[in-house]
Amino acid sequence: MKKVYPLPIRLADLLQDSKVESDRLEFKAGWNPAAVLRTVCAFANDFHNYGGGYILLGVADQHGNPVMPPAGIADNQIDRIQKELLQYCNLIQPPYFPILGTEKYQDKTVLILWCPGGQTRPYRVPKDVTAREKDYAYYIRHYSNSVVAKNGELRELMSLSATVPFDDRICHQAELDDLQQPLMRSYLKEVRSALHASAGRIPFAELCRRMAIVDGPDEFLKPRNVGLLFFSEVPERFFPCARIEVVHLPEGPAGDRIEEHVFQGPLDHQLRSALRHLRSEVITERITKLPDRAEARHVFNYPYKAVEEALVNAVYHRGYDVREPIEVRINPRTIEILSYPGPDPSIRPKDLKGERFLSRRYRNRRIGEFLKELDLTEGRFTGIPKIREAMRRNGSPPPTFATDEERTFFGVELRIHPAFKQAVVEAVVEAVVEVNATERRVLRALTQGPLSIKEIAAALGHKRPSGNLWKALDRLGDLRLISLTIPEKPRSSKQKRQLTAQGRQYLQTHQIRDQP
Repeated sequence: MKKVYPLPIRLADLLQDSKVESDRLEFKAGWNPAAVLRTVCAFANDFHNYGGGYILLGVADQHGNPVMPPAGIADNQIDRIQKELLQYCNLIQPPYFPILGTEKYQDKTVLILWCPGGQTRPYRVPKDVTAREKDYAYYIRHYSNSVVAKNGELRELMSLSATVPFDDRICHQAELDDLQQPLMRSYLKEVRSALHASAGRIPFAELCRRMAIVDGPDEFLKPRNVGLLFFSEVPERFFPCARIEVVHLPEGPAGDRIEEHVFQGPLDHQLRSALRHLRSEVITERITKLPDRAEARHVFNYPYKAVEEALVNAVYHRGYDVREPIEVRINPRTIEILSYPGPDPSIRPKDLKGERFLSRRYRNRRIGEFLKELDLTEGRFTGIPKIREAMRRNGSPPPTFATDEERTFFGVELRIHPAFKQAVVEAVVEAVVEVNATERRVLRALTQGPLSIKEIAAALGHKRPSGNLWKALDRLGDLRLISLTIPEKPRSSKQKRQLTAQGRQYLQTHQIRDQP
């Protein structure tokens, strides 16, 4: 039989159940072809787009937990199991073959069957592959069980025919040489995969197959999209706008100052680079000594954990077939993270206001798998609860999540901690080197007291408000130099503008005088 190489993920990580959830993992004390093939079929169908799953042969289970030490598989049985596995997998319709690996654990040999979601689902298999009469059925996973798909679930499974998630599809425009072996080996080393030790010795195509980032026959082997996203130096050659853009707007959206930083390259590289930038350039800490206790109070303008979860969530769930980058907008009082398109249609916009919600299906099952192995995400839509909890612990306002009825975008807004608001206003005021002539005259006019729009126009010598005056009022409002006297009713006929404390401070600091 063909030599069995290690898999990208370590057995220890599977047994700890820290990176793969229980409904993606099944334990078998020994080789039971009927039960194993039903589970192989269920993982291949990948009904929820979780990314398939793993079967550990030689590890018994007790109430869903692995029994240690493992029972193991005798070395003289491995060759027979491989032959029978090949024989029985030919009974799956259409044919499907899991990736087989072995690993020593506590001096026992454990066989690992890695069953990624199939490219040609739905799959069916005999209920008992060893029976003479073959009774076929379609299997799916329900939590930690492989069950027959019936009624509505069967109809939904049929509807998934040929609908492989975009990240797991073949990229026909790419070649095997577009995958970079150094990036792959670096990844295997980081996740402490046993495959790393043999990565330099086995044929490159075999390494790619072991990592399930290619597909097709040997004479026409092509990379899958997920392989190019993680292991190509320039993924944008194949996926335009697969990048993160961080835009700093120190004077707000209406200001003239814009600083843009673009992060490109393999997904995990651009994600980590963007997070490092946000941590060093955006997130600040304030330490306050309290008179009644020895410990000081530490608060952040934005908790890093919330920013990290929001950006990882955007990388995980965005559509890489959509030509729009992930946008991170750093405003004076908010951070906005936008990705395209929006969430799965099973999530309604009003659901985003609740504490918990579940998606029926994941958009990027393989991207999620790689991010989990890199400890960058947990999946299972835990990101949004974690963002809320991080903001709450920091004493920050709750985050806001938004989409539209057509699910064209998904937005996260993080608001600044109240302790930093005054500092932001002062920074914005200081950032304005000079206001224009109309804005100077408006500020000077308001030293008389609150004025209506018509009164401000008259003070400037105009018969009626001009377009330039409206622009000046909008900009001065964005800079918090002026405010409305009736903010809760912005269209009130009694509405007036007035100087804010920051506006009076700015007048005093910059000594604005009447100028034409």
